[in-house]
Amino acid sequence: MVYRWYDPPRRSQRMSGVCLIRVARRGYDRRMQVKVKRSSRRHKTVQARLVDGVLHVAIPDRFTDAEERHWVTTMERRFRDRQDADRIDLADRARRLVARYRLPSPQSIEWSGRQSTLWGSCTISSGKIRISRRAASFPRWVLDYIIVHELAHLVVPNHNRSFWKLVGRYELAERARGYLIAKAEDAPD
Repeated sequence: MVYRWYDPPRRSQRMSGVCLIRVARRGYDRRMQVKVKRSSRRHKTVQARLVDGVLHVAIPDRFTDAEERHWVTTMERRFRDRQDADRIDLADRARRLVARYRLPSPQSIEWSGRQSTLWGSCTISSGKIRISRRAASFPRWVLDYIIVHELAHLVVPNHNRSFWKLVGRYELAERARGYLIAKAEDAPD
């Protein structure tokens, strides 16, 4: 077992075992400790779990250094998004926005870790709203815009003129839309 601070390992240094990694992602001033365990018994899958504030990432021994960096970054982002989402009470935010902008209440509103191309979604028939966990790290006024946008779908299912009029009640709608466009362009392909 080898412990080291994360410098991407050179091919000659790689071996089965555990590496202690400190990852600082752009946009975060917080750091997350990550332990990487390479296993010759693991062939394809990557697993991650949080134990006492340390993210344990298990990867196949045959992964290249680039694949290791990719999966460490991916898993760290997923867990960071989950931590950010746990700090926000979506139902409470939605209740306040419903009252302020005179929009209908959803049957439920929850975080979704499965939305990779959408910021939010609304199932009109059930009144269920899902917000991407990636939005948890955005400024609150952007998150509020996403919620207002999805609440407006409970009234108008498509993006016609009356829909945009409802969404336009939110004072920072244009600014938030620009923020989301910029974020979408920054996203890795």
